[in-house]
Formats: sequence, structure tokens, C-alpha cells
Amino acid sequence: MIFKAGASLAVLLCALTQPAQAQLNPSRQITIVVPIGAGGGVDATGRLIAEKLQERLKQPVVVENRPAAGGMVGTDSVAKAAPDGHTLLLMESSSVLHKWLHTNVPYDVVADFAPIARVATSPLILYAGPAFAPNNARELIALAKAEPGKLSAGTPGIGTPHHLGLMMLNALAKIEIVNVPYRGAAAALNDVLGGSLQMAWAAPTAVMPHVATGKVKIIGVASAQRPASLPDVTPIADGVPGFDLDIWFGVAAPAKTPPDVVALLSKEIAEIVAQPDAQERIRKTGLSPAYLDGGKFGAEIRADHERFGKIIREAGIKPN
Repeated sequence: MIFKAGASLAVLLCALTQPAQAQLNPSRQITIVVPIGAGGGVDATGRLIAEKLQERLKQPVVVENRPAAGGMVGTDSVAKAAPDGHTLLLMESSSVLHKWLHTNVPYDVVADFAPIARVATSPLILYAGPAFAPNNARELIALAKAEPGKLSAGTPGIGTPHHLGLMMLNALAKIEIVNVPYRGAAAALNDVLGGSLQMAWAAPTAVMPHVATGKVKIIGVASAQRPASLPDVTPIADGVPGFDLDIWFGVAAPAKTPPDVVALLSKEIAEIVAQPDAQERIRKTGLSPAYLDGGKFGAEIRADHERFGKIIREAGIKPN
């Protein structure tokens, strides 16, 4: 009896000295903040993850679009949210650009977030209406040099990867194409389809169906190599050596979110991305399933933050 009492006391003392396991509250809603407007690849990815997490966790998971200031408003709201796993960010590549493109950024993309998982990657394309004369980057550059300042391209806002793509193109090719910022990729697409906007930058998500019907055409893809999903599209690098830009999508929580909550969500997202139906849905939007755990995703965030900062500084692009 003395032995049993001693053993029980040892177990109790051990339990008391271990940190409590943080848990998601099943009665509370999880909100995934998407810092871009509805209708694009970021939004579609966020809604897929929300739907699948809700099924797996058996609690409400909703998407909240907060498109403003090139994604900074939505991103900042998550950075300042309670670090309990109930407010998450659908983080995309623009988050690593903000510091280099804006003078007043209210968060640190490296220090203020706990990366949970990368979900997908995507090429970035420059597309135009069928009546637009250039068909590739070489022809576009020739026209831009012949008519400086007269061409314009839509982006989902200042500080997005799309905006970076336009600035890189202008800097590397020594041309001047005017940026026309929109609140989302869908709005720019509508104006290209309507003929009031010459061209726009986008992930392929909503554009490819219109390419198939001939309502728009692709001028080039920002990746240095042809992506498997766009084997017939010529890279912009063919006309602008050194041009290379891809975008990624992932999930992050506020910094100081308990590691076990981050690990739980990362594991759930890994299993979601591995599901055949989820992979099919991701590919239908023009993205490629590309899961990375929180540690590797965090390393990519840090590396891209420095890489794009170097590109922006060397191109002479000044923050607004």
C-alpha cells in the first residue's frame, strides 16, 4: 500500500510540473482572415481550408475577407489577435513585401506570426484582352518603349506580389507601365473582360476559364521556368532575363500561439492537403498543392523576406 501511495504521488507531482496542454475550444468559432478580396486564389484556398477544418475539428470555421492596403489591414488584425488558435491568417507572398514597399507597416512578418503550414504555390501571370497587340513579353516591352507611360496594368493593390511583378518588370526592362490598383483580382479581371483595362496580373485561378474561351490571353508567366500547370505559356524571363517570381499560400497564427495548438492545426492541414478531393480542387484553381510544416514554412517566409527585399532595393524601388 505504501508503494502504491508513493507511486500515485509521484505521478501526481509529475503531472503538476508539466505545462498544461493548450486546446482549441470546440464551442468557439475559428476565423480565417483572408487579407484579399473574394474571388481570387487566396480566397479560394482560405475557403477550402475552412471547410475541411470545420469537418475535421467539429467546430465552426469561417472566412473573413479584409481587403485593404494591399493586405496589410487583414494581416495586422491577426498579428494583434489573441494567440489562442481561434484567429488565423491565410498568409500569402505579399506579407513578406510590405516592409520593403511601405514606410509604415504595423507588424513584423517574421516576429509577429507563428507559421502553421504552407498549403499551395502558384505561378503569377500577366494577361490581357484579345485586342491588345502584344502576345509576349518581348512585344510588350517594345510597345511600352514606343509609348512610354501609355500602358497600364491592374493589380490587387499596392504591396501585393502582383504589384512587385509590375515594378520588377518596369525596373528590369526599363519601361513605364502604370499600376492600376484594385481591391481584388476579380475586379481587375472584370475590367479586362469589359475592355476598360489593357492588362492585369493574377494567379491563374479565375483567369484560365476565360483563356480557354479566347476572352483573354496570357502575355507571360512570372516563373523563370514554365510551370507544369501552364506548359504552353512563355516565361516573362524570355524577354526580361532574371525575372522570376512565384507566389505561395499558407496558414499562420499570431506569435505566442501555444506550440501544441500550432502542431495540431499543422497536422490537420497536412491531412487536408493530402486528400485527393482537396488536391483536385486546389489544382482546378490553377494552384499546386505544396504542404510544408510550420518550421519549413517559417524558413521560407524568412528567406523570401530577405530575397525580395534585396531585389526591391537593387531595382531602386522606394517604399511609399
